[in-house]
Amino acid sequence: MYVSHKERHKTQRIGWLRAAVLGANDGIVSTASLVVGVAASNATHNSVLVAGVAALVAGALSMAAGEYVSVSSQADTEQADVGRERVELATDIESERDELTSIYIERGLDPVLAREVALKLMEKDPLTAHARDELGITETAAARPIQAALTSAATFAAGAALPLLVAVVAPVAVLPAVSGTSLVFLAALGALAAHTGGAPIFRGAARVTFWGALAMAITAGVGSLFGAAV
Repeated sequence: MYVSHKERHKTQRIGWLRAAVLGANDGIVSTASLVVGVAASNATHNSVLVAGVAALVAGALSMAAGEYVSVSSQADTEQADVGRERVELATDIESERDELTSIYIERGLDPVLAREVALKLMEKDPLTAHARDELGITETAAARPIQAALTSAATFAAGAALPLLVAVVAPVAVLPAVSGTSLVFLAALGALAAHTGGAPIFRGAARVTFWGALAMAITAGVGSLFGAAV
């Protein structure tokens, strides 16, 4: 008796996880770097906050637009390929059977079994079989522009709000407070993203923290240089 065994794989999260991590990371890094850079230029606390709020709003909208456009381009390409495959199945299905058979042979099946598998799969849903095994398009990895845009915008705003909140509650020591807490936020984000995706936590945390620290250090240096010049 066949018993169905369902497993929950980490790749099922790849669609929204990539956009969420990208958005939150950019929100923290870009806003913290801007706040640190403006603070290092000896600007007033009000100017620092205005810059932070502007970074949050502009960044969230930019992330949403950028993700939507880029993922839409991917979706258009996928749909075009699937449409082409649909036409080929309707006009020359025997060649499509041969093509699918060749794919399975290349993956290690003997020719007889490969042919049998190809025939069975194409009896049920030929378009899905070719989309998955010929084009590499699956339900899990399919492009979802609106999901990517909304996820990126929301997580960018959430990430950007963290250093901005620190700048609000620490008006005297904005530069060290924002820098220190942002590194903690980035480490936590990297660890959480790694855990959610099933990757090593320390590596994920260290990678995100390193690049965030580098961005803030360079921006602080630029801000200090221009502040001194003024």
